Amino acid sequence: MKEKVTAMSKRLTLSCVFLLSSGVFPVWADNDTANGAPNAITNGTPNSTTNNTAQDGQTMGAMPMENMDHSAMPGMNHSDKQSASEQPSAMQGRAQGGSAPANARDPHAYSGGYSIGSGKYALPGPRILKLADEYNFASLLVDRLETVRTSDNRSITYDLQAWYGRDYDRLVLKAEGNVDNGKIEEASTELLWSHALATYWDGQLGLRYDSGEDPGRTWVAFGMQGLAPYWFELDITGYVGEEGRTALGLEAEYEILFTQKLILTPRIEASVYGKDDVKRGIGSGLSELSIGLRLRYEIRREFAPYAGIEWAGTYNGTADYARAAGLDTGETRAVAGLRFWF
Repeated sequence: MKEKVTAMSKRLTLSCVFLLSSGVFPVWADNDTANGAPNAITNGTPNSTTNNTAQDGQTMGAMPMENMDHSAMPGMNHSDKQSASEQPSAMQGRAQGGSAPANARDPHAYSGGYSIGSGKYALPGPRILKLADEYNFASLLVDRLETVRTSDNRSITYDLQAWYGRDYDRLVLKAEGNVDNGKIEEASTELLWSHALATYWDGQLGLRYDSGEDPGRTWVAFGMQGLAPYWFELDITGYVGEEGRTALGLEAEYEILFTQKLILTPRIEASVYGKDDVKRGIGSGLSELSIGLRLRYEIRREFAPYAGIEWAGTYNGTADYARAAGLDTGETRAVAGLRFWF
């Protein structure tokens, strides 16, 4: 008899282990732990309230979630928030660039009419604090200092620009010319006042003087210099001279970076005159045009040797004067030189 009881006990133990490992619990185990609390027993029977709660929990767990209306649940309606989140991208796009909206705050509205150098809050004596655009700076750029070799001659060409002043107003000096056999063959020097008209553009006004082997000429110069879209550097200047002479000069450059130090620069320069100038061998219309390529290597940003090739020609009346003087109207030039600035 004792052996039979022992065998039944082992079978019962194995059955309980199997049920627990398979996740199946008897009914009395579920009823005893509804909502994490022991089930209350009243008069030998389970509490009906606790039992119903357990059954409701089982029913909710079995409800399909696909057909539920979440917007009807408190705090679950996100339709307004979603529509608002879709708006910032369009609002940000409108805020970038363009003019300020009509209701934008005036930056001077709360200054009370005072400025940095005046008013009851201004300090006595010279103002110590200076902003970045109130300092004077100076710079010199020698864009071309090169040896020019043609089929029958060798000369030196220089092209430089210096300025002194501030961000908005500067004094600018431009000079370029050719030196042949130790003498200045032709030269052009401009002294200009430059004023910032836009972010990348300066308006310029001043004087130009042409010198060299031919008679000198004085011009009033006015034009614009700056950076055009797609990073083209432009310098366009009009001139009015003595005896009704007029002229137009155009220079354009573009930099192609193979690396941070190796840079190819296409360059074009053209000159147009309104009337003939016999003494200087200049005809009306398109007078001169040159197109070149220069490849430089910047040992430092401020110092770069370069080499290149350039094609130059004369046209219209200027070409006629050149033929009469026994000169070529077009030539190919090999150039090598230095570009530096400080």
